[in-house]
Amino acid sequence: MDAMKAWRSGWRLAIMVIGFAMLVLLVMDFNTRMAELGRLTAERQRVSALVTSLVNTQSALQTQVVEATTEAAVLYWAYTYEHMVEEGDTLIVPLQQPGSAPTPVPTLTPEPIVVNNWQVWLSLFVDEP
Repeated sequence: MDAMKAWRSGWRLAIMVIGFAMLVLLVMDFNTRMAELGRLTAERQRVSALVTSLVNTQSALQTQVVEATTEAAVLYWAYTYEHMVEEGDTLIVPLQQPGSAPTPVPTLTPEPIVVNNWQVWLSLFVDEP
């Protein structure tokens, strides 16, 4: 009779250990799935923000295309930038008076930055300019 009780308690212990191991595995799998859910949720939010930004950009570009193709915008561009005229218009191009010198445009020369040797060596070892 004692052998039978020992055998039953042995099986009972084995079943409890296997059940506990399965419970631990299930909890670990649940934890992995929850971490994946968090990662996928963050990715969905990032992609959603990107899509919203791209839709706004597309809308702004479509508005610019519509505005640029209006007759008023085309005429403004032609008159202002290409110096075109319509039939009946007279194109006037301003010229300098003969003998006058053109106004010189000053060119700026950048001043060199003086760097000490110790600063050069320091920048080689540390990520600071």
